[in-house]
Amino acid sequence: MSVTNTINLKDQFLNGIVKENTIFKLALSLCPSIAVTNNLKNGVFMGLAVLFVQVMVNITISLIRKVIQPKVRLPIFMLVISGWVTVTSMLMAAFVPDVYAKVGLYIQLIVAFASILARAEMFASKNSFIPSMVDGLGMGVGFLFALTVISFFRELVGKGSLWGFPIVNTKPLLILVLPAGGFFAVGILMALFNWIDLRYMKKSAVSH
Repeated sequence: MSVTNTINLKDQFLNGIVKENTIFKLALSLCPSIAVTNNLKNGVFMGLAVLFVQVMVNITISLIRKVIQPKVRLPIFMLVISGWVTVTSMLMAAFVPDVYAKVGLYIQLIVAFASILARAEMFASKNSFIPSMVDGLGMGVGFLFALTVISFFRELVGKGSLWGFPIVNTKPLLILVLPAGGFFAVGILMALFNWIDLRYMKKSAVSH
């Protein structure tokens, strides 16, 4: 693999984490970012589920892209997504039933995530295996990163614990573990993420 291709793959991976972060930049799939992130464990496993589905969908669409009829591509994309969501749902029900009992409904909703369908349509259906896999990894890791940060913040401040273990003895801010607090937390972290990104872009512009 050439140096140029390596750099392009690196940029493609980082794109999903920073420039096109599903939650912090594109504000897509916000339902799970509010519904399951009042607990770090649930947030991490939800993020891992989306990461797995995103990567596998991208890989699958990339491998069959040449035999997909353009007129029926969207139903095929949805069929592939629903298939991998079903696999993910079964795996979580088997290996982490306690988590699945709490987030199982939202695992099913991954089928309707615009971010996964969009990457299948915009990228995986037009690119080969390796770039599509890297793109899926970037978008999935970006989603996992966002849910982990949000759930870390909400559980620590809202409950005074992490992964269910008590961390601080101060009085928790209980509103953060409620749905309204979820919107509040996502808004604060989204603003912080964009502020950091903007500062970085300005520094990069000055250095060049």
